[in-house]
Parts: sequence; C-alpha cells; structure tokens
Amino acid sequence: MIMKIEVKKILVCLFVLFSVAMSARDIPIVPKPQKTELKDGFFEINSDTRITFNEKDDDGLTGFLSDFLLENYRLKLRTDYSSKVKKNAVNFVSDPSFSDEVYHLAIDGNSVTIKGNRTGLFYGLQSLLQLMPFEKSAVVQLPRVTIQDSPRFNYRGAMLDVGRYFYTVEDVKRFIDLMAYYKLNTFHWHLTEDAGWRIEIEKYPLLTKIGAWRRGTQSNHAVESFDRLPHGGYYTKKQMSDVVAYAQKRNITIIPEIDMPGHTLSVLAAYPEYSCTGGPFKVLESWGIQEDVLCAGKEETYEFIEDVLDELLDIFPSEVIHIGGDEAPKNRWKACPHCQAKIKQENLKDEDELQSYFVKRVGTYLQGKGRKMMGWDEILEGGLAPNAMVMSWRGEEGGIEAARMGHEVVMAPNVFMYLDYYQGLPEEEPLNIWGDVPLRRVYDYEPHSPRVPAENHKYIVGLQGNLWMEYIHSLPKLDYMAFPRLAAVAEVGWSDSDKNFDDFQSRLAANLRWLDKKGVNFRIPDPIGLRSIETSEHEAEVRLSPPIMNSEVYYTLDGSDPLQYGTRYESPFKVGLSENDSVILQSVVRTETGRVSGTRKAVISRTQTEN
Repeated sequence: MIMKIEVKKILVCLFVLFSVAMSARDIPIVPKPQKTELKDGFFEINSDTRITFNEKDDDGLTGFLSDFLLENYRLKLRTDYSSKVKKNAVNFVSDPSFSDEVYHLAIDGNSVTIKGNRTGLFYGLQSLLQLMPFEKSAVVQLPRVTIQDSPRFNYRGAMLDVGRYFYTVEDVKRFIDLMAYYKLNTFHWHLTEDAGWRIEIEKYPLLTKIGAWRRGTQSNHAVESFDRLPHGGYYTKKQMSDVVAYAQKRNITIIPEIDMPGHTLSVLAAYPEYSCTGGPFKVLESWGIQEDVLCAGKEETYEFIEDVLDELLDIFPSEVIHIGGDEAPKNRWKACPHCQAKIKQENLKDEDELQSYFVKRVGTYLQGKGRKMMGWDEILEGGLAPNAMVMSWRGEEGGIEAARMGHEVVMAPNVFMYLDYYQGLPEEEPLNIWGDVPLRRVYDYEPHSPRVPAENHKYIVGLQGNLWMEYIHSLPKLDYMAFPRLAAVAEVGWSDSDKNFDDFQSRLAANLRWLDKKGVNFRIPDPIGLRSIETSEHEAEVRLSPPIMNSEVYYTLDGSDPLQYGTRYESPFKVGLSENDSVILQSVVRTETGRVSGTRKAVISRTQTEN
C-alpha cells in the first residue's frame, strides 16, 4: 500500500511538471489548433477506461487509438458502441452537423470526448495522440483542455517524386502515416519521369518492362558521375489500389501525376513512335531538362495518353489528376512535320499555343471523365484550359496570374516549398540539388500573397511541400529532408496567418521527441537561440535551449569539434569580445535516443552574430 501511494505521488508530481511545461509552451500540438483553453487538473486513462463510438466505426478510429495505447503504454482497452457519452472513457461522437475537417476535443476530469464528422474525428484523434505523455506507465494522464479546431486551407499537400527514385509501397505508406499525423490531406504522387515509369499499364507493358529501369543514377553534381547500380521498380494496379485505400482511411486524397508532354524519356525508350524523331532513346541516368518530348502533332500520341489515363482513372478516385506540363522544350516541335502540320490545322500561332492545345485537349478528355486537370504553372503558356488548376512552382508569379484569372491555385513556390533544397550551409549538409530553404523560411511563408487582390484569395486553395529525388536516394535521407520542414508546411496550411516561430519551435520540441522515438531520421534543428545571440560592445550573452525536449546541447568556442570536445550547455554564459576578433560558437545536439545533429555554427563579433 505504501509503495502504491508513493508511486501515485510520483505520478502526480510528474504530471504537475508536465502541466507547467505545457502551460509555458502552450498546447504542444502541431499544427497549432485555432482555439485552445487549458485548465487545471487531468484525466487519467487506465485499464478500466473504455473507448466508445456512437455509430459503426467504418474508419477504424477506435483501432488506431487502441493500438497506440497498447504499443506505447501496454494498455488494452475495450471498445463499446453507445449513443451516450460515458465517464472514464474516450468518446468518439460522430456529428454530421460539423463541417468537413472541423473537430472539438474536450478533456475534463471524467472523460475525453471528440466530436466531428468522419474527417474531423480523425483529426481530433491526431491532436489527442500528440497530448499523450512520452513516458511509458500503467496510466496515461492527459491535461484538461478544450480545443475547437478547423483548417485554414482545404488543400494541404506533400509531393513525393518516385519517378526519379523508386520507393516501396511500405515506404510510401510510412510517408502517408507521417502526413496524417500533421493533418496534411493531399498526397501528390509523382509517378512518371524521364528517369522512370512507375505505373502498371496493361495495354502498354513495355512502360514497366523497359521504362521502369535504368543502369545507374547520377550520384553528385557532376553530370558524368554514376553509381552504376541498376535502379528501378513500379507499382502494380493492386498495390496502387491498396495504397489509395490506406490513404483514404487516413483522410488523405492521392493525386497521381503523369508528366506530359515533357519528362517522358521513360515513355519514349519503350515506345519511340510517340516522339518527333523516332529515337533511339534510353531511360535517363543523369539530371536535367531533356529536349525529347512527346510529339504533339501525332494523333497516335493522344490515343496513347487517353489509354493510359483510362487505366489510371480506374485506380485513383481523386477528382484532380495532375498532368505535369512543365519543362517541355519545343525545339523538337519546331522541326517536326507532324507538329507543324498540327499548328497549321488548328490555326495556332506557334509552339507555345501547340502546348496549350495539347494541355487543353488532355484537360477536356479528363473533364469528360468527370475529373479536373492540374498542372505546373507552365500550363499558363499559350492560354489555360477553362477549369484547370495551377500548381505554382517557379516562385509565385504563375499562381498570382492564375488566381487573377479565376483559376484554383496551389502554391508550391520553390523558394519556400521545395524540401529537396538545402536547409543549412551546403558544406555542412547532405548533398542536394541547390537552393536555401531553412525551417524558418518554410514557416514564414504566406500563401495569400499581398499581390493577389483580397477578392481573389478564394482561388488560392492551399499549398504543398515538394520532395524531388535527384539526390534523395534512401529512406533516412528522405526523412532528413522532409522533417521537420513538412511540419511547418502543415502549420502554414492549417493554422491561422498570425504565426509565431518561437511558439512553433517550443511545440515542435515536444513533437520531435515522438518522431525520434519512432525512428524518423529528421534533421535535428539548431539549438534555440543560436541565431539570436545578443551582443554589446565588449561581450555577448549566449542563451540556448534544446530544440527537442530532453535533448542536450554541447558547444565549443575554440574551433574544436563540439561532438568530441564540447561542454554541455547548462545555463546562459557570456563571451568576451575584442575589437577586431570574432568568436566561433560551434554546437551539436544529442537526442535522448543517441542521435546527433550536424555541427551548427554562429560567428559572434562586437556588432552582430553571423550565421
């Protein structure tokens, strides 16, 4: 009995500490809910707690929760179906009066209640999971809190380029799980490229027999560099249907992309007759824009496209289908008699209008099938199909123009949303393509550009983070590039526009602890405060805090390796500054699982801190 009392006292003390920390950080949920109210006290989930649902649980929400509790706390709870909200229970209340994706989460001293429609209940569950204590115990103590939440944008996406580098079904499902955890709702699956065709098409078997494979992959920025490892793969129709169903249970819509008329060497290697020149061609092994594209003048090309789309539409129920339309050089069309004849036949002015003809024709075909076309902002060139959606990637200009024209727009500007770009100094980061998109830059992005009139904001339906695979050739590197930046994408898409990066960092500190536990190889953020060291004429004051809860920061000031020789940061300290010299502060972060960050530097001088 004495031992039980002492254990209970310890648990209460731990909860008090957890509650104090939570109050200081606000509720540690990413993306940040629209409205929260934290109260004193807690609710305790124990072995007697029940999970209830007021109707049939077709989406398996109770299973998600019970599996999480069993895996993390060894609590095996029974599920009851009841129209009444019960005490000592986690109650799911399906309410069709709630708008899509809206949820209410209430935790009081007696129970947990999540209300919403089908999607809202799922998102309420994700928020509940993020409130769970990290430590394993026989009981789970949750703060008393009321949350009313809804997303800012309807489209909150992430793109995975499996055309350049193939990832397995299991890898894709894992990525979808992580998307769902952050309430992202659209998975853009970039399935075809010059470097690989990834979709089984029964009418054209050579697309996967030949187009899905290459002899090697460019391994660094030198075009002639190859790893000489044969690479490839594709998804069967059964596998893709399975992934679609998997995503649907997590309230994620999959938008497939078949890139055309450019980025199609994998097609032409298998079926050179759909080119302007006849080939020969091979699946691309290096990176860059290719001159050879689909022939826009041959009727056979359109027959091929329609056949492929017919089989694609049988797999993917998404209303929106992405057709690419980007980076399609027109030199082959200028010299092609078929393309020149088509320009004359259709009374087109030039090759730009031929691309517009191509895009509009594909869009019309999709519209006839009850679908909507999306393309990269190049589809604006030469005129836009009436109902087309535009994904703006070359900055914001294409999205701004399309919104002014009354077309729906997804903002994915490369300078903010390309998660394959560097997120620190290139010499300190894994090899990537180029660019500079650190976490703060992603977080500070505002999709409603001030250059778009307020009355046209309604056409900007959301945003998307993109992961291109020129130099992302493993799952650990994919994790490193995607997270935590994809969490920032999620918050920009979900939460209101009044963002605060310091608040985001504090909530992320608790969130990343869970990702670390789950084995996600995210990029460990800089120590908080490293980029904002206060300096005066004679000294600087260094105030740091760990970017992940329970992680440690080690630092040096003499140029030595902080991992090997660093001092553990315990409290703020001052650094003396001479008139002409600067001090290099080097730091590393070590998580409680033993993972270590790269070395992060700040150059401190009298007038400023250089990063």
